[in-house]
Amino acid sequence: MLSTGMLSTGRNARTVGQAPRREAPRRRLVEAGWIVPAAFLVASMASPAVLAEPANIEMARAAQLAQASEESVDFAIPSQALSEALTAFGRQAGLQVTVESELPAGRTAPAVNGTMTPSAALRMLLSGSGLTWAFLDDDTVALRRVEAGNDQMVLDPIMVEGSGTPATGDIGRQLAPYAGGQVARGGRSGILGNQDMMDAPFNVTAYTEDTIRLQQAETIGDVMENDPSVRTGYGFGNFSERFRIRGFDVYGEDVSVDGLYGNAPRQLVSMEMYERVEVTKGANAFLNGVGPGNSGVGGGINLVPKRAGDEPLTRLSGDLANNARAGAHVDFGRRFGKNDVFGLRVNVAHRDGETSIEDEERRMSLGSAAFDYRGEDTRVTLDIAAQEHRIDQGRPMVQVGTSLVPDAPDAETNYGRDWSYAEMDDRYVQARVEHDLFDRWTAHLAAGLRNMEEDGDYATPTINNLSGTATVGRMAVPREDSNRSIDAGIRGAFETGPVGHELTFGANRLETENRNSYDLALTNATINIYDPRQTARPGPGLVAGSLTDPPLVSESELQSTYIGDTLSIMDDMASLTVGLRNQEIEVRGYNRTTQAQTSYYSESALTPAVGLVVRPTEQFSLYGNYIEALEQGPTAPSTATNAGEIFAPHISEQFEIGTKLDFGTIGGSLALFQISKPSGLTDPATNLYSVDGEQRHRGVELTLFGEPVEGTRLIGGVAYTRAELVATAGGANDGNDAVGVPDLQANLGVEYDLPFLDRATIGARALYTAPQYLDAANSQEVPSWARLDLAARMTRTIDDRDVLFNLSVENVTNEAYWASAAGGYLTQGAPVTGKFSVSMDF
Repeated sequence: MLSTGMLSTGRNARTVGQAPRREAPRRRLVEAGWIVPAAFLVASMASPAVLAEPANIEMARAAQLAQASEESVDFAIPSQALSEALTAFGRQAGLQVTVESELPAGRTAPAVNGTMTPSAALRMLLSGSGLTWAFLDDDTVALRRVEAGNDQMVLDPIMVEGSGTPATGDIGRQLAPYAGGQVARGGRSGILGNQDMMDAPFNVTAYTEDTIRLQQAETIGDVMENDPSVRTGYGFGNFSERFRIRGFDVYGEDVSVDGLYGNAPRQLVSMEMYERVEVTKGANAFLNGVGPGNSGVGGGINLVPKRAGDEPLTRLSGDLANNARAGAHVDFGRRFGKNDVFGLRVNVAHRDGETSIEDEERRMSLGSAAFDYRGEDTRVTLDIAAQEHRIDQGRPMVQVGTSLVPDAPDAETNYGRDWSYAEMDDRYVQARVEHDLFDRWTAHLAAGLRNMEEDGDYATPTINNLSGTATVGRMAVPREDSNRSIDAGIRGAFETGPVGHELTFGANRLETENRNSYDLALTNATINIYDPRQTARPGPGLVAGSLTDPPLVSESELQSTYIGDTLSIMDDMASLTVGLRNQEIEVRGYNRTTQAQTSYYSESALTPAVGLVVRPTEQFSLYGNYIEALEQGPTAPSTATNAGEIFAPHISEQFEIGTKLDFGTIGGSLALFQISKPSGLTDPATNLYSVDGEQRHRGVELTLFGEPVEGTRLIGGVAYTRAELVATAGGANDGNDAVGVPDLQANLGVEYDLPFLDRATIGARALYTAPQYLDAANSQEVPSWARLDLAARMTRTIDDRDVLFNLSVENVTNEAYWASAAGGYLTQGAPVTGKFSVSMDF
C-alpha cells in the first residue's frame, strides 16, 4: 500500500459506469446505471461539481458519518485522469487511497477546488465514474465499483466555499467527458461560459482529447468527420479548410481559441496543441459576436488549448502515413510552485512527406506553450503558439465550366501543378485572467495578438467538358494579417425570491489588418484532370501591389457590448436565458498602389437571444431558442442603378426546438431548426440592388454518443436539411436547393474492446452524403458519396511504461468522389489513407 496520495493497486478489473448527476439543490432517488468501461481513453478537461452516488443506503450512511467527523481541507485538483486526480487527492488530504489498478482506467475526474471535507472532494472526483468509497479507518479510504441493482441514494449537495474556481468562472471548469470519453458533457456557450449539455438551451458538441489523439486527427476537418451536421471542403483558390454547419459556411478566420476570435490559424489548424474542439450548431451572434471572416450563420467552432494536469506528463509520439510521410510529437506537462499553483504544458510537433495524393507533399511544424496559474481568487492562462505549414503541388479545388458535373478522377490522382505551393506561418499569444470579486461574482479579461504570413503560387483548373479537359492559370498571393482582440466582462449569480439568476455582461473588440498583393498570369495552359501532365509555370502577369512588401488592403474594427441573464426556478428544473448584444462593424478598403481609401462601411445592429430549458427528469430535457446570426451587409455593385449604396448588416434568424437525453452510458439529442438568411440581389427589371433575397434551411438533427454496453462506444448521427432558395432575382430559382447543401448527411462511428485481447480495440466509421447541387439553377448535380474508415489500437506495457500502438485506414475502398460543392466549386475527397502511430508516456 502506498500512502499520502499514492494509489494502492490490486487485481486487474474493468471500470463500471454510473449515470453522472448534475449539480442540483434537491434530494433524488436514482436507478442503477448500465455497466460501462472506458478502457484506453486518456484524460480530457474539467467538470463543474456534480454528485456521485454511494453504492447503497448503508454505504451512504457510512459516508455521511465519515464526512461529519472530517476536517475541511484546501483542495486544488485540476481536471485530469482519475488515477492522477486520486493521487493528488490523497496527497492533499493526507490519506491513503486504495483502489484496484484497473478501476480508474480511462476515466477523467472533474476539477476540485476549494475548502471542503475529503468526503465532499471524493464525491466530486468520482461523479459519473461508477465508483464509490468507504473509510476503512481515520487514515485510509477504499474505492470500489458501484454494483448495479443495489438501492442507491444521492446525498444533499455540499456547498463549497473558499479558494478555487467558482461556478461563475471558466478557467479550470471544462466539463468532464461523457461515458466513452469521445465527447464532453457540454462545452462553451460563448459568453455564457461552460454549460452542461442538459442545461444549455443551445446545441454544443465538444470533442475531447481522446477523440483527437486516438483518431489521429491532424486538423479540425479530421475531427469534424464525427459530426453529421458538418462537412469540410477547401477554401476558394487555396488549401484552407472550409466548414459547413447546418448548410452554412464557417471560414477558418472565424474559428475562436478559448472563446476569443482572431487568433486561430487562418487556413489549417494542427490539433497537437489543442485539447478540445467545441462545435456550436446554429446561429450564435449573441453568444460569440461577429467573426473577422464574416461567416458563421449556421454555427461556430472553438478550440480549447491543452493545460498542465496535476501529475507530470512526458509523452513522445511518432507517426507514419502513406508514402512515408512521418512525424513526431512531444507533449510535456508539469505543475510547480506551492500547492502546484503554476502549470506549464508544452507541445512540439513536426510532420513531413508525401501524402496519399500522388506527388502532393505537406510539411507542418508547431510549437506551443500554455501557462496557467490557479490562485485563491485569481486564475490566469497564457498561450503562446507558432505553426508553419507548407504544401507543394497540392491538389486544388476545381471549377466547372460545363453544364454537367464530370466524374471525379481516380482518388489518388493529382491535377495540381508541380510549381504550385502554399506556405503559411501563424503566430499568436493569448492571455485570460479571472478574478473573484466577491461571493459568486467573477470578472474576466482576455486579450490576444496574432500575426500571419502567407505566400503561394495557386493553380485552380476549370473543367470545360465531360472528358476532363481544363484550363489552368496561375495566381501568386503574398498576404500578411495582424489581429488584436480583447474581451472583458463580469458574471455573477444571485437570487430574487424563488428565482435564481446568472447574469453576465461585458464588451469586446477585434481589430484586423490585411495586407496582400497578387500576380495574375495572363495565359492559361490546357490540361486534363484524368491525365494531368505537367505544364510550364506561366510568367509574370497582372501585378497589383508589391510582391515582397504587401500593402495595406483592408482593416476592420468589430466591437460589441452584451448582457445576458439565465433565470432558473423550481430548483433548476426550468431555466430561461435572455440576452442582447449590440454589434458595431467598421471596415475600410484601400488602393494597393496609392493607399487611398476606396471603401468605407460602418453599421451596427442589435442581436437578441432567448433560450428555454425544461428538465422534467434528470435524464430528459426539452429546450428551445430564438437566436440570430450577423454578417456585414453588402454594397451595391457598380453595375446596379444604385451602385455604391451600403446596406445594414444581414441578420439571419434561427428558431430551434429539441430534446436531449442522458442515460449515463448513452446520450444524444434531437433538434428541429429553421434558419432564414437574407441575401442581396439585383432586380432584372429595374436594375436596382436590394437585400430582398432569402435562403431558408429547415432541418432535423439526431446525434448519439456514449458507451451503451460494456466495451462498445458509439458516436455519430443523422442530419436532414431542406435548404431552399426562397426569394431569388426575378424568381428564377425560387424553390430550388441551395448550392452545396445535401439533403442528408450521416456519420456513425463504433469502437469495440476485444474481450479476448486485453487493452485492444477495433473501430469503424461510415460517412454518407446525399447529392448536392453546384449551381442555383439545380442543373449541375454532384453525386452522393459514402466512405468507410477502419481502425485498431492496442496498449502494451514495456519497461513499466504503457505504449499505445494505433492504426487507422480512411476510405478503405479508395472511393473517388467529390466531397463538397460548397461555394459553387468542387473539392475532391482524399484517397485511401493509412496512419500508424506509437506513443509512450515517460
